[in-house]
Amino acid sequence: MTNAWMDLAAGGSGALAVWLIVAAVVVVAVLIGAFAFGSRQKRREPPPPRPEEQPRVPDGGPVHEERERREPDEMPRSDERTLPHEMGHQGSRTASDQERPRWDEGSSGSFGSGGPGGR
Repeated sequence: MTNAWMDLAAGGSGALAVWLIVAAVVVVAVLIGAFAFGSRQKRREPPPPRPEEQPRVPDGGPVHEERERREPDEMPRSDERTLPHEMGHQGSRTASDQERPRWDEGSSGSFGSGGPGGR
């Protein structure tokens, strides 16, 4: 603090105390206003769903995760160059082999191993 601040803080005028009280009242007013605004917004929200509106388990039991291997559709062959905006969406189909790929015996299965990963 500089000497001017020390003089102001030690001064008998009470100006600093008045400003601190005014600032505290402003902060409290802002907090009360924010609380009132939030409670008004909360009242406008729809109520939570009733028990009969909750989703039900299907008659066949819970639905389980379905796993399938997919493979991309073939690129259309053409004599001209195909531009990206001409391709449209690339689809996929169920793969003919649904067995999960496994690592070869004796290979590390990681990238950057420094070699071909052979035996």
